[in-house]
Amino acid sequence: MEILRVESLSKTYGEGETRVVALRDVSFSVSKGEFVLVVGPSGSGKTTLLNLIGALDTPTSGRVFIDGRDIFTMKEEELSVFRRRNIGFVFQAYNLVPELNVEENIILPLLLDYKKPDRQYIDELLDLLGLSDRKRHLPNQLSGGQQQRVAIGRALASRPAIILADEPTGNLDSKNSREIVNLMKLSVEKYKQTLIMITHNPNFAALADRIFNVEDGIVTELGG
Repeated sequence: MEILRVESLSKTYGEGETRVVALRDVSFSVSKGEFVLVVGPSGSGKTTLLNLIGALDTPTSGRVFIDGRDIFTMKEEELSVFRRRNIGFVFQAYNLVPELNVEENIILPLLLDYKKPDRQYIDELLDLLGLSDRKRHLPNQLSGGQQQRVAIGRALASRPAIILADEPTGNLDSKNSREIVNLMKLSVEKYKQTLIMITHNPNFAALADRIFNVEDGIVTELGG
């Protein structure tokens, strides 16, 4: 079942001599439950692609469909609600609220959406992420790896259709990096979600279902 379709997506910044083409006529689709890696050199357009899929930026041309919805035809408020409910984000920076403990950080997206957390599901997430005994800890009482686990839990809390991860292991050592990626893959398999992850680490290729390479704004599939 197709969960994401990108059609002729292009993004250009600036005009004239300062014009930069970040993405060039990109088209592909992703099925529900797939783990897709996005690789390529710095400045190639990887983050631009993820930001457009996540509706954090608007394309110069082209369309993005998530679960059959053409996201850029939505009005701003409708898009904001759709993004909050259907897309989970994990960034290189953990972006945790320092005054909130682990559990509060994880359920924050639900509270912002005026939804009551499913306690059984949240407890299951805490257990899956190895955070059950840390749920009352503040971010500054956690290691980098633990903080990124909280960020993953926050992304999973609303049961989104797609998780977009931009270099989620960029601030971690190799051991924690492997653990985080294995956890993300496990969570995707367990909850049948779709993960699209940018990485510079070639060692993660074996875990992915498909690999896309981005270079000079052009996306090509390398296989799986």
